[in-house]
Amino acid sequence: MVVRVRDGKVQDVELSIYEPPRFFEAFLRGRRFTETPDITARICGICPVAYQMSACLAMENICGVTVDGAIADLRRLLYCGEWIESHSLHIHLLHAPDFLGYPGAVEMAKDHRDIVERGLRLKRAGNDILNLLGGRSVHPINVRIGGFYSAPSRQDLAVLRETLLRARDDAVATVRWCATLEFPEFSQDYTYVALQHPDIYPIMEGRIGVSDGSSFEVSAFDDHVVEEHVEHSNALHARLSDGRSYMAGPLARYALNGQLLSPLAREAAADAGLGLICNNPFQSIIVRAVETLYACDEAVRLIDHYEVPERSFLEVQPRAGVGYGATEAPRGILYHRYQTDGDGIIEDARIVPPTSQNQVRIEEDLRSFVQSRLELADEELTWLCEQAIRNYDPCISCATHFLDLKVVRE
Repeated sequence: MVVRVRDGKVQDVELSIYEPPRFFEAFLRGRRFTETPDITARICGICPVAYQMSACLAMENICGVTVDGAIADLRRLLYCGEWIESHSLHIHLLHAPDFLGYPGAVEMAKDHRDIVERGLRLKRAGNDILNLLGGRSVHPINVRIGGFYSAPSRQDLAVLRETLLRARDDAVATVRWCATLEFPEFSQDYTYVALQHPDIYPIMEGRIGVSDGSSFEVSAFDDHVVEEHVEHSNALHARLSDGRSYMAGPLARYALNGQLLSPLAREAAADAGLGLICNNPFQSIIVRAVETLYACDEAVRLIDHYEVPERSFLEVQPRAGVGYGATEAPRGILYHRYQTDGDGIIEDARIVPPTSQNQVRIEEDLRSFVQSRLELADEELTWLCEQAIRNYDPCISCATHFLDLKVVRE
């Protein structure tokens, strides 16, 4: 991270991500459409379900298939597992040490064993969902275009329900604990972008909403979001087509859909002091805790209403065309677009992860955040900037303590 200062004013902030591209979009070309869930799952070991579900929706969009009923509910349940395990990992093991003054979770556990153990229990509960529905917790193997290779019995889910009831109690405690943390005074006027639905807190449903009141279909994503290369980073930077930066992720989902949280999650959010919109990114840890509680609550609801489907998947025949899919990964909206020929061979692929969408907004946050803290020693400033970046839970190496800070004063 390079901060350029002239006459006491921050002129620019550059966050350079030097990890090389991995070319997933390129080597998807030439593969069969049925392979996308297994290939894209390898993009991330923490949120593979997000990649699988966005890929499935896009391919089913091409083929004119809509998955609903019990199969759609199983997909949502699987996704709840990912939200639980990913949010819990971030809250307890990656972000909490920043707030409590520890270099990492191992050091924090010596003084706060109960907090770390609670986080591990919650993560295990999420992993249990992934193991049961996905076949394993990392890069699940039971997901296919049209549904699942096999569906669980009601008895299988009954065992999982007991785990989730205990996890829900841990999630309530986590929201309460997060609300006690000390947060820097920092608020920004964000443009939020997330899936939006009139009836349900969206994970895989709805149009793409913007906090200015506008919205657009997932199929119009390329018309409204522009990615660009910048000289100082290998990570793409995304903006709205009118040039505005925007924030995706928990704060965006909460701002656009908070009224659709479960009653328990809404009550916990209110008790934690959250208003209808949260504009302090450091308090995103509270919103993630609220979403963890919601995911536990929603998982229990889905289990209680589950009926074993006659078949665990719908038949999907290949078709030539272009298809679009977007879901809410823990870190924000994840967009896939594919073009296939008549045999279902992929001719083109585009994947836009949430981290690239938040990259511009991260740098703008850092520019504002650093300005009022220029008098701090570089070591303390580095610590605070790492914490500011982790507000976004970026799905790159800067999810851990990492930052090489250089302040250039002219």
